Amino acid sequence: MPEGDTVWRTAHTLHSALAGQVLARTDFRVPRLATVDLSGRTLLNVTPRGKHLLMRVEGGLTVHSHLGMEGAWRVKANPPGRTSSPGGFGPAHQIRALLATGSHTAAGIRLPVLELLRTAEEFTAVGHLGPDLLGPDWDAAEAERRLLQDPARPLVEALLDQRNLAGIGNVYAAELCFLARTSPWAPVSSLSAPLPARLLTAAKRLLEANKDRVRRRTTNSPRPDRNLAVYGRENRPCYRCGTPVRTGSHGPPDRPRTVWYCPHCQPPHNGESPVDRSNDS
Repeated sequence: MPEGDTVWRTAHTLHSALAGQVLARTDFRVPRLATVDLSGRTLLNVTPRGKHLLMRVEGGLTVHSHLGMEGAWRVKANPPGRTSSPGGFGPAHQIRALLATGSHTAAGIRLPVLELLRTAEEFTAVGHLGPDLLGPDWDAAEAERRLLQDPARPLVEALLDQRNLAGIGNVYAAELCFLARTSPWAPVSSLSAPLPARLLTAAKRLLEANKDRVRRRTTNSPRPDRNLAVYGRENRPCYRCGTPVRTGSHGPPDRPRTVWYCPHCQPPHNGESPVDRSNDS
C-alpha cells in the first residue's frame, strides 16, 4: 500500500532515472492531458510531498500525481538503440502516463490523480498538507499542535489526516496505535502529555527506516512473517500477549476504513464499542 515511505522511494527512483535529462517522448492517457506534449523539455527533479509526487519540468510546469490505493510508477531502461520502452509495464489500459528520456521510460499505472500544474501553483495541490515526515519541512511541534487541535477526534483518524502530518496511511496508523498501547478510537484529548510527541518521533523513525526497503518492518523480530505487529494480522495472535488481533471500523458510515488492533494491549477507552469486522465475510 503506497504510504509516505513508498512515495519517497518512488520519487528517488524516478529522480535517479530521469532528472536532468530531456524528455524524448510523453504520452498522457487521461482526457484533460490528452493533447499535452512535454517532449524536448528537461525533467528537472522529482520531489515527494507526503503521498504526492511532483515531477518538475523545464518551463515552469509540474506533473502532479497521487498513487491512491493501487497506483504506481515503474521505470525501465530503454533497449539499446531505442528512445523509449513502452512495453512491459502491464496491461496498456492501466497506464495513465509514459515519460521517456534517451535512457529510461517511466510509466504511471492506475493513478487516480494525474494533472499538469504551473510549478508556481503547486500549493493548490499540496498546500493543505501538514509537515512531511520525510520532507525538509518536518516540524514535530507543528505536527503535534495539529494532531491535538480537535480534542474529541479518534487517534487513528487524527493520524491519517494529511492536514495534520503528511505520509501516514492505514499501515502506520494501526502500527502506531499499537506501539502506543492505545485504542485507535481513543480521543486525542485522552493521550497523556508525553505520548503525542513520542508517537510522532516513532512515526518519523519508522518511515525513515523503511523508505529504502521494499518490505516494511515495524517490529524488531527477525522473522519475515512478523514484520508488522497488527496490520493485516486479523485473528492471528498478538506478539505481546497472544490475544487474536481484531479489526474495527472508523470514519464516515458511507466510507468506513478498517483498522487492526489488539483488544488486550489496546483496551477500549471509556467503554467505547468499535464496530468489529473480524467475522465479516
